[in-house]
Amino acid sequence: MMPTDQLAHTYSIVARDADSGQLGVAVQSHYFSVGSVVTWAEAGVGAVATQAFSDPAYGKLGLDLMRARKSAPDTLAGLLAADPMKEVRQVAMVDALGRVAAHTGSTTIPEAGHIVGDGFSVQANMMLKNTVWPAMAAAYRSAKGELVDRFLAALDAAEAEGGDIRGRQSAAILIVEAKSTGRPWIDTIFDLRVDDAAEPLVEVRRLVAVRRAYIHMRLGNEAAQRGDLDATVREFTDAERLIGDNPEMRYWHAIALLQLGKIDAGLAILREVGHRDRNWIELTLRLPALLLIGDASLKDRVRKLLE
Repeated sequence: MMPTDQLAHTYSIVARDADSGQLGVAVQSHYFSVGSVVTWAEAGVGAVATQAFSDPAYGKLGLDLMRARKSAPDTLAGLLAADPMKEVRQVAMVDALGRVAAHTGSTTIPEAGHIVGDGFSVQANMMLKNTVWPAMAAAYRSAKGELVDRFLAALDAAEAEGGDIRGRQSAAILIVEAKSTGRPWIDTIFDLRVDDAAEPLVEVRRLVAVRRAYIHMRLGNEAAQRGDLDATVREFTDAERLIGDNPEMRYWHAIALLQLGKIDAGLAILREVGHRDRNWIELTLRLPALLLIGDASLKDRVRKLLE
């Protein structure tokens, strides 16, 4: 065993969404911080899950080779040919064209196996039952919604079949765009990890909702910048619905309305947020002129909210 090998016994899914072209991988395991080992993806390139006696080199080299236009099947075949420990590995890959390959070594701890489908692969090892990965495949095929929703359905299906024989500990979801802009921080849609939790799938689902809230908030700010009031209100309303009690989205909704000249509406929301915590009002007074229009009379009205 190489020093980099880690015992990431787990269940996972890699996939390319046929509609959006998004690429990703999702995983759950009774293993600390499984996402730091198993999940690899790059926009416009592919996604990799490396697990069982996991060698992270399959992630790094797999993406390198697929970036060089090798297919996922050719990439995996080449890496396995060079690995003297391939029989303890479990690896799956999908490339930007939706070509898929998977490998379950002959000495991977049972129950273990994989299913390769149209644009996806599900794989699992050290499972309670051999029904785990078939249930994942069925759930992914039948699920509706975005790629992240179908990933969540697959993970839930695995757990419903008993999942990891040791129980639950950590989970992760990594999803990237179909095409690369050269800026990974923009190309990454979801990069969520639950490193240690009693119910990691419950927590990762909550984090998906939080991440979606921040995506809607970004879209709301972009709409405000181009002067589109209807889109601003729509996006911020969606963000607030997803975020729950966190006042962040509600606050920036208020600021966006002030920027758009909807002063009374913006101040009404700001008053509501400030009623819960006056620090939000103080923050508003400290905002640069660019964000608060630099209107002295408006700042006076904001100050009155502190009275």
